Amino acid sequence: MEGFSPEVFTATLALIGCVIVIAALFSGLIERSGMPQVAVFLAMGAMLGPMGLGLLDIRLDSPILRTVATLSLVLVLFTDAVSLSMAEVRRHGLLAFLVLGPGTLLSAVLIALAAWWLLDLTPAGAAILGAALASTDPVLLRGLLRGHDLPQAVRQALRLESGLNDVVLLPVVLAAMLILSQGSSLNISHWTQLGIDLFLLGPSAGVAVGLLSVASLDLVRRRIGVRRDYESLYSLGVVFAAYAAAEAVHGSGFLAAFTAGLTIAALDVELCDCFLEYGETTAEMALLFTFVLFGSSLIWQGLTIINGHTLLFAVIVLLIRPVVFLASLAGTSLDYHGRLLIAWFGPRGLSSLLLVLLPVFAGVPGGAQLFSLCCLVVLLSIVLHGGSLMLLNHRAIAAKAGHAEPPYSTLTAGSPAETQTNSLPSPGQTSSAAPINSPDKMTVAELRQLQQAGAPIIPLDVRTDRSYASSGLVLQGAQRLSPDNPVKEATQLNLPRDAWLAAFCACPNEETSGRVAQELRHAGWPQARALV
Repeated sequence: MEGFSPEVFTATLALIGCVIVIAALFSGLIERSGMPQVAVFLAMGAMLGPMGLGLLDIRLDSPILRTVATLSLVLVLFTDAVSLSMAEVRRHGLLAFLVLGPGTLLSAVLIALAAWWLLDLTPAGAAILGAALASTDPVLLRGLLRGHDLPQAVRQALRLESGLNDVVLLPVVLAAMLILSQGSSLNISHWTQLGIDLFLLGPSAGVAVGLLSVASLDLVRRRIGVRRDYESLYSLGVVFAAYAAAEAVHGSGFLAAFTAGLTIAALDVELCDCFLEYGETTAEMALLFTFVLFGSSLIWQGLTIINGHTLLFAVIVLLIRPVVFLASLAGTSLDYHGRLLIAWFGPRGLSSLLLVLLPVFAGVPGGAQLFSLCCLVVLLSIVLHGGSLMLLNHRAIAAKAGHAEPPYSTLTAGSPAETQTNSLPSPGQTSSAAPINSPDKMTVAELRQLQQAGAPIIPLDVRTDRSYASSGLVLQGAQRLSPDNPVKEATQLNLPRDAWLAAFCACPNEETSGRVAQELRHAGWPQARALV
């Protein structure tokens, strides 16, 4: 696959189709088992690669790898930024500082020292490897963050780290690349140009594109309206435009993608939520597709360099983070169990591979060796951290199976905790005193009529975590339900099947609440409605 011939184009489309189909069909099974998605798609790549069917052979100089890796890193940085809640960052500023400063940066320094000492790398090459291996994998970590049994403080710390660590580590990689490429000819003008590219041109282009995109969307949204699903596509368009704008002025397109996402996160919560609901899935497909490409042959290069020194280095890398993070978080209010979870779950994966590929694509001397070393650590991390995720998931299932959930008390106005015993119309029907005119939504007036009729009603707050945290508005007596896993959470809460479930969110067109209500109806709550 050395060029984009018609055969290569057809094979690429077929591969993309397989990734999407497999990801969709087995998403429920993968989620229930706790198996890391990346392992599934690495295995799929191995099956298609030279060691399997021989249909896919990706090399470090393959054009498709450079294109997909660049696209994936742009999406990782943008998703990291747009997923951040500014209110959460402000509330937990000290925690963010600890996980990024003493946590991430100190880990990168210690990993670089280990690489320099054990593997006899140059200081700049060791710095690249240290920065790459201090980055956490967005796909593996996302599977952990979606687990709803995770303590809130732990979730906040890991979310802050995953949203900010790549943009802290990227300048380290780019600066070390400059040292390796220029060698003895490096002078003050090179550093000046790098500083302008990194901290002025790239971020400025990202902020400009972000501001223009938010202003344009707000204008069109108020005048003629925009479909919510298209807003997520709009977000994808914004990140690509930001990258292109920065590269056009010789800035860093990667930092532009991050600052564009950060601008959107600060100014337009609704657009962020649109991206997180639809665009994030699209981005995740691109990341999984990248894992397939790596799994065909590239990532297994890590197994070919195993010896005493490289294996010891890989083990040290995985042990450095727990030691550093436990020490960094020792003075916080987190309990020991929470600090241990944060310290252990720093999986290395796609972000590490994408960062270490930058010197490879730039033709920096020693780039291929750095990539192979990174692959070895990533493979070991997938086994250890992925296995830990599966163990946590199985323990959570066993714990829930060991005790019955208490029945949930239905809610009515004026008596949020009182169980109602009034008779309720049969599923799909309504009482004459409280007619519901739509099979999928109810108005506030209809909700009040139901309350007056004495029908059991459970208000459901299905706003995203971002909207909930930034709003400050809380409906008295409402039950929080994640829009990502509404059926799973409703089952865990033992919501009564014959109650009226009124789902509401912060979206003007109620797209999220309508989707949640539809999923609940299909899962056995026939009187779930979106509150409009």
